[in-house]
Amino acid sequence: MSFDDAIKALSDNALRHVKDHSIIGLGSGRAAAALARSLSRLIKVRDLHIVGIPTSLQIKLVAEEAGIPLGEADHVDHVDVVFDGADQIDSEKFVIKGGGGALLRESILFSSARKVIVMADKTKFVKKFSRAVPVEIHPLARSSVASNITKLGGDAKIRMSDRGYPFFTENGNIILDCDFGTIKNPKALSQKIKQISGVLESGIFLRKPDIIYRAKTSGRFDVL
Repeated sequence: MSFDDAIKALSDNALRHVKDHSIIGLGSGRAAAALARSLSRLIKVRDLHIVGIPTSLQIKLVAEEAGIPLGEADHVDHVDVVFDGADQIDSEKFVIKGGGGALLRESILFSSARKVIVMADKTKFVKKFSRAVPVEIHPLARSSVASNITKLGGDAKIRMSDRGYPFFTENGNIILDCDFGTIKNPKALSQKIKQISGVLESGIFLRKPDIIYRAKTSGRFDVL
């Protein structure tokens, strides 16, 4: 049994939080894709009327193939529940997101959701954050933001595509992956990052999930 087995199982369990006529936020990544496929089956079995709000083209394509009715974030004033993954989750239940580059759209859904459910395998859980923090910025602010990140004690590098070109988000922005080493106060750091002119979103999300699913290699999972 692998993490994928556990993620499929926890996806089915997480769908207990989906009600008829709900607006569902669909995060990006492996766990969100598994959730979308499970949601498609649930819609057909229970004849549910829901609208899915995708955070990226990746999950939009998965949802379209699965036959999930879709809407846009700017057409709704709230999301009933958002399902998403995480790149790291610390002991305080803050999350780092943005490994796939959809952090701004994911943050918008997090902030508008009545309930946030995060799904991740056990390797993503740490006592303190230790990975680089993705920061989505306007391209014109590349040098100034990098300089200010250095002043905060970070090492900012422009994210590049596999072919050596700068990675652009679906919003036309670029991402700086900012290494701060071990992060002792993620809330304060995120607030300082977001105060820098040209920063659109920090990968440290201050909205904590209401429910966290932790997948195990045994094919089982915990609910936190």
